[in-house]
Amino acid sequence: MISSRREREPVRVRPVLAAAVSVLVAGLLAAADPAHAVDPPHRVANPYVGARVYVDPEWADRATAEPGGDAVAGQPTAVWLDRIASIDGDDGRMGLREHLDTAVTQHADLVQVTLYNLPGRDCGRRAPQSELSIGELARYQAEFIDPIVEILATPAYADLRIVVFVEPNSLPDLVVNTGSRYAATPACDDAAARGTYQHGIGYALARLGDLPNVYSYLDISHHLEVGWPEDSGPLTALLSQVATSAGSTVADVHGFVANTANYSVLHEEHFRADDVVNGQPVRQSKWVDWNPFIDEVPYVRHLRGLLTDAGFAPDAGVVVDTSRNGWGGPNRPTAPAPSGDLNRYVDGSRIDRRAAVGNWCNQRGAGLGQRPAAEPEPGIDAYVWVKRPGESDGSSGSPSPGQPYEPMCDPNYLPPRGSVYDTGATAGAPPLGEWFPAHFRQLLANAWPPLSPAR
Repeated sequence: MISSRREREPVRVRPVLAAAVSVLVAGLLAAADPAHAVDPPHRVANPYVGARVYVDPEWADRATAEPGGDAVAGQPTAVWLDRIASIDGDDGRMGLREHLDTAVTQHADLVQVTLYNLPGRDCGRRAPQSELSIGELARYQAEFIDPIVEILATPAYADLRIVVFVEPNSLPDLVVNTGSRYAATPACDDAAARGTYQHGIGYALARLGDLPNVYSYLDISHHLEVGWPEDSGPLTALLSQVATSAGSTVADVHGFVANTANYSVLHEEHFRADDVVNGQPVRQSKWVDWNPFIDEVPYVRHLRGLLTDAGFAPDAGVVVDTSRNGWGGPNRPTAPAPSGDLNRYVDGSRIDRRAAVGNWCNQRGAGLGQRPAAEPEPGIDAYVWVKRPGESDGSSGSPSPGQPYEPMCDPNYLPPRGSVYDTGATAGAPPLGEWFPAHFRQLLANAWPPLSPAR
């Protein structure tokens, strides 16, 4: 069971129309199969409070097989659906229905599912490519979203709280990788012009919103991607647009998820965003680069305020992925650095040890972060492990004919000008989603808080 510091009364109520539809659907299902008739579950403000969260046995087995991995093998992680075949299970892996059946067997109260298969997915990156092209929105809806909703609507799962993280790393791409932005890509411009992401996600939210036991969380990236006002403002507007697209309403969004599969720390402990060094503000340093935020929790609270002001529910929750943002080990700073030089002060004080703020692939030196917990601090519904620690972000291979290549996963990447760019990526990484033992062992060694041996 995920721990909680406090209980709070459920306050969320579905709109009258959605509730009526849910009752009608439940009645039809009960009439069709009286043995499986169930009462609609009572919705709660924070689905993690008091919940026993499902532990994926496939991930647990891989973790247990690594030295010291049994210390975390019992932690709950999300089930990722990243291609159509993953719904029923492929390559010998469990499908969605099998995961849900196992959750029932575990007497779990809550299952976490990540949808990650938009047409033209990850338009800001070169690899890996998604299975659906940018023009296959109808296929995404009919062959990916509809079958998932059909499975989740099975009466046998009605007592499960199902948290769905909807298409991470998608909408922020339409903010930072389009138009005149320096990181703009033709693929993201095309996705934005077509409205594929907006309509795809809106459709998913609308379909999931018909299920009374499903809690949908939209991705809000992290402070090192969209913390700047010129990014967080457009992201807020885009999220509002999406939540009212393709039949969706803001009531279909239960909350937001931050730092998905990323490495941003919850709190920088040894310097502050408003520090001044020899007359120079910290925001002027190369690392901070005028970002008003230097860590994740203040960013999350700020963006949640923008979103509720924009019309999302006042009780909309936020969860933070802490699967790989621990940054422990021998290189973790224990005190502020000497304040003689601005950049040396920031670089020597910061817990986040990435060489550059945009680095995201299989980062060297990263560690497991806070273990999953409900209501760990004010304003946060839960710490969660959306990314399954030990699964690769992408292949570290060098460019080769016919093979997908993502330079940010290449530890030896040389940008066009020929200067060395430290991507921070770990060598020897397999393709996206495959087990990466060396990285998992590093995450264990650098966990923060440090791990205690399993008993």
